[in-house]
Amino acid sequence: MKKRIGIFGSTGSVGRQALEVIREQKEFFEVEVLTAHRNATMLISQAMEFKPNVVVIADKSHYNQVFDVLDPMDIKVYAGGEALDQVMEMESMDVVLMAIVGFASLSPTLAALRNKKQLALASKESLVVGGKLIRQLAVENRVPIIPVDSEHNAIFQSLMGEGNNPIEKIVLTASGGPFRGYNRKKLEMVTPADALKHPVWNMGPKVSVDSASLMNKGLEAIEAYWLFGLEIHQIQVVIHPESLIHSLVYFTDGSVKTQMSLPDMKIPVQFALSYPERLSNSLKRLDLIEQGTLHFESPDVENFRNLALAFEALEKGGNLPCILNAANEIAVQAFLKEQIGFLQIPEVVESCMGSVEFIGNPTQDDYFETDKLTRIKAGESIKKFD
Repeated sequence: MKKRIGIFGSTGSVGRQALEVIREQKEFFEVEVLTAHRNATMLISQAMEFKPNVVVIADKSHYNQVFDVLDPMDIKVYAGGEALDQVMEMESMDVVLMAIVGFASLSPTLAALRNKKQLALASKESLVVGGKLIRQLAVENRVPIIPVDSEHNAIFQSLMGEGNNPIEKIVLTASGGPFRGYNRKKLEMVTPADALKHPVWNMGPKVSVDSASLMNKGLEAIEAYWLFGLEIHQIQVVIHPESLIHSLVYFTDGSVKTQMSLPDMKIPVQFALSYPERLSNSLKRLDLIEQGTLHFESPDVENFRNLALAFEALEKGGNLPCILNAANEIAVQAFLKEQIGFLQIPEVVESCMGSVEFIGNPTQDDYFETDKLTRIKAGESIKKFD
């Protein structure tokens, strides 16, 4: 039987690539649910091709536009953020691909776990903010979480078959982004257009800026902490500009395992959807002779402060990763709108980390309140740069 897939965030970069995978693997997958925030035009186009049972447009102002086109096609249309949680109750979904960017992914992720849905998780922010809650729910409900981020997917694959063999450490590889090697003077001059020109990966605007600032790797370190039950000292970041080695796992006997492939998100997406099986595809293969050499270096945490701030948030725990994430989301939006400079992104984040109330053992309601307050504080901080 075909696996029935719900793609939450289908109009984003990961969601679109997931549909490319499904388009090629029609005999194995079918689309059950598609959701978007406000890109109604693309959502309609996707639904007309893949014919899901349900679509959700989170921005209610676009409901009529979507309903008028899709209702005559016998596709159910819902609107609002609460609908994202409610459709998790559908028994007809086998796998949920969570590809919603940012804090907005937290509530539907928790809803998926409460409804015991196998979760292909691409939204790292949900684990950054509510990792403890997510981990508890996954264990209680015996729900598998298959990471979609290329780095965590690589670790997951490297751990397959290892049972309880102890891990010495993991290494998260980072491309270094478009500004690798830049000093502070050069970083003062970069523009949003520069930040979006990633040398390796094809990603959405927010993730591209996070990659350029190394915040993406900081968020991934927090994600890895919760996914794999590690100690903080067991997580290391290494710059690897070719992005062919997607992460490494060191074992206590000195062995090191990794997963390598060309930098194409469709590879980890397909693996997460088809797990535990592997499906053949037409994607280009890695040729090591053609590649020739690989390079590695330490990250520059002085000029790229976000990575150090993420590890500080992970070390202190509580709601501090939530503060980090919310402040960064607002700062990145401001940078993309040219309201602040690139180097002011970590300044906004650090300011919020020092001013928003710290809660050591937050509840789900605390996370939502922290997120709201942090966004207000971040907005106030950004106004000071005008």
